[in-house]
Amino acid sequence: QVQLVESGGGSVQPGGSLRLSCLASGDIFTLYTMAWYRQGPGKSRELVASITSVTTGGGTNYADSVKDRFTISRNNAKKMVNLQMNSLNSDDTGVYYCTAKNPFNNFQSWGQGTQVTVSS
Repeated sequence: QVQLVESGGGSVQPGGSLRLSCLASGDIFTLYTMAWYRQGPGKSRELVASITSVTTGGGTNYADSVKDRFTISRNNAKKMVNLQMNSLNSDDTGVYYCTAKNPFNNFQSWGQGTQVTVSS
């Protein structure tokens, strides 16, 4: 299965920005649907943003709470997916996970997560 390693988390003040990155291993990265999930303190894990495979057009989808603030993108040559997060607020605090869905068996691989803390 694909291995995923996230980076870029940290602490930021409200209104600030962070850019998360996820580096994937494996030979068929371009075929995976990639996504970012998050889990805030005392909250359930939720889908933040996703981007489909190259073969299906690379379409994006966002949770309503992050639309117009977050942008997901993929660099297929580097096997990387990024999440640019702007205008952060305290509700964005949580552990952010990168995922990759295998198109042949629908198995979803998860990274280890990276902490994002938004606080003044």
